[in-house]
Amino acid sequence: MSLMSKLLSVTLLATLSLSANSESDVKDYIKNHMVKSPSVKVSSVDIIGKKELDNPKGWEVFFVNIHADVKKSPTVTDKVTVPETIFVKDGFVAPTLIDMKTGNDYKSMLKPELKSDIYDEKHLVAGNKNAKHKIVIFSDPKCPFCQEKVPEIYEAVKENPDTFALYYYHFPLLRIHPVSDILTRVMLIEQKKGHFDNAMKAYALDVKTAERNATKVLAEVKKTMGITLTEKDLDAKEISDELKADATMGTKSLVSGTPTVFIDGKWDKTRDKYKEFISKKSDDKK
Repeated sequence: MSLMSKLLSVTLLATLSLSANSESDVKDYIKNHMVKSPSVKVSSVDIIGKKELDNPKGWEVFFVNIHADVKKSPTVTDKVTVPETIFVKDGFVAPTLIDMKTGNDYKSMLKPELKSDIYDEKHLVAGNKNAKHKIVIFSDPKCPFCQEKVPEIYEAVKENPDTFALYYYHFPLLRIHPVSDILTRVMLIEQKKGHFDNAMKAYALDVKTAERNATKVLAEVKKTMGITLTEKDLDAKEISDELKADATMGTKSLVSGTPTVFIDGKWDKTRDKYKEFISKKSDDKK
């Protein structure tokens, strides 16, 4: 269950004082009516993007980041940012839309288009920055689906550098893969050196997902990746700041799981759309 699900109580269908589904009215609704917990106070709301649905008609989807102060105790207050998606039509708001015939949940099918600031060169790990198609991946090296898909996409981009540019963001799922905190730091250190192939070896490291002992993990890193690192290297402020920045970008992009893949700014739920462009390239050569 998401943090927002735990903290907020959202009615199935609430009324908005909207004349035209304006962004300011959506923000006002979230700040003044969406939160039911007395321990949570929404400080601000960012509209990340919005989209008008073709079917069902008349509904607008708003992708938002909710910034809130969560009172943990009389003296401790945490600041959190939570991504949310809400659906608005004719002065009403709903937390999701479900097609009764198919069971499709629109909330799980939609994400905002990426902004141009996602294409930061320090995240470019393969391909040509001027390539026709840009791929963005949010990933965790201990996620089984990432282990299957991310190295595959990485190799495809390396083989087609004029077709693709691959931008990589770390999104470790630490509640289920605690060791990923160490592994992503190792990857970042190698990425900063431009050793992208070596960074990708983290996906094949033989370490348990629950391992928290950095000494054990770094011994395997030395064996598999051929580099010697210390805990001090892992804890460097520069590395920690990079991970926080990646997490912030993930929140802005409404990433909730891994691997999350975008192509040319649009979410690719299949994670295979890149293959279409390789096939087209092959057809063009015939």
